[in-house]
Amino acid sequence: MRVIRTVVELRAWSRESRTAGKTVGLVPTMGALHAGHLSLVRAARESCGVVAASIFVNPTQFGPNEDFAKYPRTWDADVALLEAEGVDVVFAPEPEEMYRPGASTFVEVAGLSERLDGASRPGHFRGVATVVTKLFLAAEPNCAFFGQKDAAQVAVLRRMVADLALPVELVICPIVREENGLAMSSRNRYLSAEERQHALVLKRVLDAVAGKTIEGEWSAVALVEMAWSLISAEPGVRLDYAEVVDWATLEPVDVAKPGDLFAVAAWVGTTRLLDNFILV
Repeated sequence: MRVIRTVVELRAWSRESRTAGKTVGLVPTMGALHAGHLSLVRAARESCGVVAASIFVNPTQFGPNEDFAKYPRTWDADVALLEAEGVDVVFAPEPEEMYRPGASTFVEVAGLSERLDGASRPGHFRGVATVVTKLFLAAEPNCAFFGQKDAAQVAVLRRMVADLALPVELVICPIVREENGLAMSSRNRYLSAEERQHALVLKRVLDAVAGKTIEGEWSAVALVEMAWSLISAEPGVRLDYAEVVDWATLEPVDVAKPGDLFAVAAWVGTTRLLDNFILV
């Protein structure tokens, strides 16, 4: 496995691979890898000739009071995991490589970037869209692999790719969960044992909403009110949002339907967690 630090070197590797007739898969990550990330790597390996995974904690998607400084950085363990999964290249640039001195160009998807997580984290999706565009320009992948857990991010990136006619296919992979049902996240390692138990309320909310729709309840207001009630009763958990939205636009809907997204975010202690599911 090869470690690449510069955009020029990554682009050269990608072009050489494609000239040789290989499809290039990209798995963007911020490191602190877990089974969810590895599921993306395996999906890429199954459908692409060569795979690059990026490890870059992107400063522009963190707000001034967020966890950029303490975000887990586990380089040695991450590299070992990626090598074991057969990744061909790890792209691990320094911040100065991705954001050159004096850089003033950003990518922003207006509208979608202010909804769900964007409403809670102003500027977050501008940072995400910018760094992902930079990664696409550097790696020139045929396919890029993302997880459904970050469903709002998926909606933003889908719109960005469509609006800019970027020649990359986004492949969205299912949420991977721990045995107890908690959605895999690098931030789960912040949780104490007690907080991990409280965090399970997010999955209970999803299951309750799914159960209500099976019973015939499709009022978005009723579904959201039930989510608020369940989470407000859980000690140490503070709801950020619970919404039923059109997954393409992230606009709230009045009457839910199959294909809509039920998304929830909550603070468990000082850790913000996400979860969601697609209504069926």
